[in-house]
Amino acid sequence: MGCGTISQVSSKPDATQRLGDLARLRRVRDRIDREYASPLDVEALARGAHMSAGHLSREFRLAYGESPYSYLMTRRIERAMALLRRGDLSVTDVCFTVGCSSLGTFSTRFTELVGVPPSVYRRQAAQATAGMPSCVAKQVTRPIRNREARVAEPQLA
Repeated sequence: MGCGTISQVSSKPDATQRLGDLARLRRVRDRIDREYASPLDVEALARGAHMSAGHLSREFRLAYGESPYSYLMTRRIERAMALLRRGDLSVTDVCFTVGCSSLGTFSTRFTELVGVPPSVYRRQAAQATAGMPSCVAKQVTRPIRNREARVAEPQLA
């Protein structure tokens, strides 16, 4: 009677475990999409997914190319962009409406993702999207990730 080979004993999760993790990650992403304006942190998201915070962060990054926090901030900035295009709220009001608790962090992150500070964006967007349907304006003004989720360059042998 043998004990099995090393290839049969592995630390890699089996296919069933992987599918379960992907389903939990999808629920986490959906929760972020729904509750972006609520106070969310990785620990709370991980508890809700029955995962450790470290495991959630690693698996989320593998599945979606960015950390849960980056994904959350991108959702908040996208919503902030829509509110700023409307033009009826101040930058400070928009910051707190989308769930950010620090105007400085909000402005810094907004500038990183969008390329201009929120106050400049508000002025420019009002002019650039005038008369454009909101569904088109949203697509045209969607932020593009520039630093957080770099795509690996193909390696030539």
